[in-house]
Amino acid sequence: MKVMKAKAVRTLPKSGIAAQVAENTGLKKSEVTQVLSNLADIGAAEVKKTGKFVFPGLCMIKTRKKAATKAGVRVMFGKEVKIKAQPAKTIVKAYPVAAVKKQF
Repeated sequence: MKVMKAKAVRTLPKSGIAAQVAENTGLKKSEVTQVLSNLADIGAAEVKKTGKFVFPGLCMIKTRKKAATKAGVRVMFGKEVKIKAQPAKTIVKAYPVAAVKKQF
């Protein structure tokens, strides 16, 4: 029996987004590309500084602290497995706004 492979889903690259925004707004593609780059820089800086950045109408990017874990032995699938200690981490996640959730 043949195994069916799923088609690779391709996301819209930055240049594709810039082209569509330029077409819809009447701006030059190079100007829109600069705006997208600046928006990414601003978002990264805000997430690092305050821990939260909201892209209005699309998503919210938040950080949270993940606690450190101790080394030890845990039972997984009926076997005892040695677990290494992990340091505390800062996790970055993106959450869609309610308007985007309603579309699906």
